[in-house]
Amino acid sequence: MTEPSQSADAPAAASLKALLRQPDFPKFWAARFIAILGVQIQAVALGWQVYALARETGHSVAEGAFWVGMIGLAQFLPLFCLTLIAGEAADRYDRRRTVVISILVDSCTAGVLAWLAFSGHTGLWPIFAASVLFGASRAFLSPANSAMAPMLVPRELLPRAIAWNSLAWQSASIIGPAIGGLLCAISPALAFGGSVVLYLTASVLLSLIRTNTKPQAQPGSRVALIKEGLAYVWGNKIVFGSISLDLFAVLLGGATALLPVFARDVLHVGPEGFGILRAAPAIGATIVGIYLAAVPIRRHAGIAMFTGVALFGAATIVFGLSKYLWLSVAALVVLGAADMVSVFIRQTLVQIVTPDAMRGRVAAVSGVFISASNELGEFESGLVARFIGPVAAAVVGGAGALAVTALWAKLFPVLRKADRLT
Repeated sequence: MTEPSQSADAPAAASLKALLRQPDFPKFWAARFIAILGVQIQAVALGWQVYALARETGHSVAEGAFWVGMIGLAQFLPLFCLTLIAGEAADRYDRRRTVVISILVDSCTAGVLAWLAFSGHTGLWPIFAASVLFGASRAFLSPANSAMAPMLVPRELLPRAIAWNSLAWQSASIIGPAIGGLLCAISPALAFGGSVVLYLTASVLLSLIRTNTKPQAQPGSRVALIKEGLAYVWGNKIVFGSISLDLFAVLLGGATALLPVFARDVLHVGPEGFGILRAAPAIGATIVGIYLAAVPIRRHAGIAMFTGVALFGAATIVFGLSKYLWLSVAALVVLGAADMVSVFIRQTLVQIVTPDAMRGRVAAVSGVFISASNELGEFESGLVARFIGPVAAAVVGGAGALAVTALWAKLFPVLRKADRLT
């Protein structure tokens, strides 16, 4: 029994050493981790601040949930409007520079939010204005960041790099919400200020990358290149099927958008409990992420992805029905673990089958689908909760994710039958 384990660990250790030997990948990974940490702290503080202001100004629980959901809409609309332009820009301009500028804009939005919280401003419209600017910067950051990563490692290390990049996201998503919840208990302004520092640190690390991250110039007008990218996504059923599955499953099952409501008025656990709930999905995702970084999925990828999305929906239903903190945390851990499986497979499939010259445009379309599932999902969850309550909204959303899984398995047989990720 010992010999197979050692032989299985050897390639994983060798691959990790090979990744660390790449001159710029460790800088990229560290910058990604730190920037995501800032995003998570900002997201926790933003959700808590908006819900608290709504309740303090006389809004009901359902109305407060609606305003929390509106944050997602405010971030999604500029991203949706700019994403095709941003994708074409990621295939035309230096990707590292685009990422750095976008993160610096993020630091400005966090600075504005810190000032609003510190000054005691009770109006919601400046917060939503800052959220719109944040969404605009993310529109340019996401495709450039996704397209830059494969330029820093050889193709044979790409699946491992994707797993480690996902691990950076998930580990930061554990630490960030916990820190954000604690800082919110002291002052939301302190949480926003911490995000500013983290964004600036990430910008410095990215500035140290020396690999040429400017893509090879492509002939044709901007409109022609955008059309080419859209045609590629539509024509490649593995790419289109995987990103659209994520869109609709998470759009319907986005119970995490309602965590401030559940923490304050369903489970009654306050900002500290909110931080625990916010971190729970990332705990499950990180456990799975560590495993996938060492032992990536190599066979039956399509079945594994559909199974992960189905578990995501089922865990969302359990979370919605739970009245106990421990059960809610357990459901969110399973939710995060299942989501990590589908995210890893989707990202690997998309990166492997997409040529480098088109990665920015494909990443932009994928990014808008992901943001639609996250930010627009927050709006959908808040809107549904406004009319049927947060508990029913979570349960209905989880059931919808299960229905989408079954429908997509039928509509995209080529995705269901996808086998190898190498």
